[in-house]
Amino acid sequence: MQLPRTIMAASAAVIALIAAGATPAVAAADAPGQDKAGHYSFAIIGDIPYGAAQQALFPQWIQEINAANPELTFHVGDIKNGSSRCDDALYQQIKGDFDTFTNPLVYSPGDNEWTDCHRANNGAYNPLERLAYDRSVFFANPGVSLGQNPVKLDSQAAAGFPENVSLRRDGVDFAVVHVVGSNDGVQPWAGLGDTAPRPEQLAAEQARMANAISLVKSTFATAKQKHDRAVTVLLQADMFDPTYTPAWSDISAFQPLVQTLVEQSRAFDGEVYLVNGDSHVYNSDKPLAAGSPWLTTYGVTGSADNLTRVTVDGSSNNKDWLRVTINRPGADHVLSWERVPYIAH
Repeated sequence: MQLPRTIMAASAAVIALIAAGATPAVAAADAPGQDKAGHYSFAIIGDIPYGAAQQALFPQWIQEINAANPELTFHVGDIKNGSSRCDDALYQQIKGDFDTFTNPLVYSPGDNEWTDCHRANNGAYNPLERLAYDRSVFFANPGVSLGQNPVKLDSQAAAGFPENVSLRRDGVDFAVVHVVGSNDGVQPWAGLGDTAPRPEQLAAEQARMANAISLVKSTFATAKQKHDRAVTVLLQADMFDPTYTPAWSDISAFQPLVQTLVEQSRAFDGEVYLVNGDSHVYNSDKPLAAGSPWLTTYGVTGSADNLTRVTVDGSSNNKDWLRVTINRPGADHVLSWERVPYIAH
């Protein structure tokens, strides 16, 4: 994989344009390897905004992304940090911010906006009630993206999962699936006095995971049927965090999805990209390639050398957004990307 580069010079140029009262056409230099004639780009952010300071800056960061004019933006979850309250007003505030994206925004819920809301400092909410509220705010129009110029999406709303969506652009098929940290939401709600997961908690996770896997499979099927070049799966959970050795109780719920990703990737002739947030530190690796210790950790059969995973910066590392380009046929890889520093700070 061609290594992405962080471009600081472009930020200086944009600052100069803004100071002069001009509106920049883009906020970053060209992505490496792209063919300028007809290339397609999109933005990815996640684990943002965290805390009052980032909430205050978030509208300015959105305008920086708008100035760069990506075709659409993905937010891979966590619209708040894990130690702040899950009150209704916060969701409404972030929805208002999301509405200022000029181009379409596709958002997938993270654990901080529902699974962790049982914590006392989050308000001791019932997490499933918070998930229902999150859906009522951000997915009131299922099958349609957010943003000022929304686009239609294929949605699992009929199955009760409006947040699970798919789309297809320039020979790349996208699956956005609701899979979150806290072991996909099955860790006990300690803030409510629980020491084990509740039956309704487990049932909800099993249904979410089953539908996520169904969407991943159907997205790969579409890509194969249309002879597309790549599949990109976006979700919140970092199932392969390289910074720690997880206990099985932290990751066990992800095993069926990991096995599905191996099987589907092996059967696909193109490239596969997995994008997540959750662990907050940019990373690019191949966690399911032959010889990877993650294959043993998850006890999966087979391997997937054609899958590349990307983690976006977030939390205190949220100093940039990821600009991804779908390269023209003939390029070394279908996707290339760069981390674009925020100007406002």
